[in-house]
Amino acid sequence: MQLLRRGDSGPAVVEIRSSLRRFGLLPEDSGHALEDVFDGEVEQAVRAFQQQRGLITDGIVGPATYRALRDAGWRLGDRMLALMISAPMTGDDVVALQERLLELGYNPGRPGGVFDEQTEAALRKFQREYGLVPDGLCGPATMRSLRQLGRKVTGGRPHLLREQELLRQAGPRLRGKRIVVDPGHGGPDRGVVAAGVAEADLTWDLARRLVGRMTATGMDAMLSRQEDTCPSEVERAAFANTAGADLVLSLHTDANHSMHAQGLATFHFGNGSGATSTVGEALAGFIQRELLIRTAMFDCRTQGRTWELLRLTRMPTVRVEIGYLTHLGDRRRLLDPAFRDVVAEGILVAVKRLYLLGQDDQPTGTFTFSDVLARELERGGAQAI
Repeated sequence: MQLLRRGDSGPAVVEIRSSLRRFGLLPEDSGHALEDVFDGEVEQAVRAFQQQRGLITDGIVGPATYRALRDAGWRLGDRMLALMISAPMTGDDVVALQERLLELGYNPGRPGGVFDEQTEAALRKFQREYGLVPDGLCGPATMRSLRQLGRKVTGGRPHLLREQELLRQAGPRLRGKRIVVDPGHGGPDRGVVAAGVAEADLTWDLARRLVGRMTATGMDAMLSRQEDTCPSEVERAAFANTAGADLVLSLHTDANHSMHAQGLATFHFGNGSGATSTVGEALAGFIQRELLIRTAMFDCRTQGRTWELLRLTRMPTVRVEIGYLTHLGDRRRLLDPAFRDVVAEGILVAVKRLYLLGQDDQPTGTFTFSDVLARELERGGAQAI
């Protein structure tokens, strides 16, 4: 679809206005003759919607914002839900179904709003156990049963509680922790390219620096791809799930049409309606704070998203966007091997902080790679005694 921004007009703008009114972000139809004009009022409403849904708040309706507007309009029961392989069904009604199944003790995966194979399997299991036709279709009969039944699971979201308990049980030592480091893009997919610098090359180098440091602490660190390959997001998630990883760290750089866009951002799973990976959010926060204080980059904050890698991995996953290659200052930093060493150390320290659970910690930015190694050796010696 075409991008819609302030000053545009036409039927598509009328549709956008209608959606924004339905969500209470624009006043009711006033009947004036400019209903098909994308004016300042519409731009502000779009920005408010984008902020609510965890999107880039640029006031422009592009593919991501349009898809979010469409998805936000669905309520559970509005339509029949089913697995569609070629074009999976998405929407807030799918999120509601996934969360309802979780409440009843079934596991559709993270409630990311995509009706996928795991959601269908959970729905079929529910239908089978409650005497319904196990066809994997969420139609009227299934909806009646979902509404009639009380919650089986109370006291919190099961998958989030599971994440927190696994973290608590893992203990503070890094040795033996299995980490998948995912350098973005790769092979023929160069990612962002600016001034002859390719994102794929930078993330590959940074990933190797990070894996080397993790291996030195006794962690089982693995790369999600080779230098000349570019697995899809689905394949990268499947690799991490099959490997039984404890964490996934995905490394990227960003780009923007504005040469002034710059800074650092971290992303974890979060669907904008309350469901989030609490451990992923905590790790994203640790990484963001460590790297900000070590690099003095601009703070683009920690944010929740439902991107495939974040949604499909069974373990906490964080995506780190380390600067904008389209920004001269960020690009110069990324080209400096010493800067990439600083980033690798900061991410490693953030992982250590996660497992310390606030105990025996140090102020942000003061932990070093040598400190981490020393602590691992101390703990190892104490356990041996």
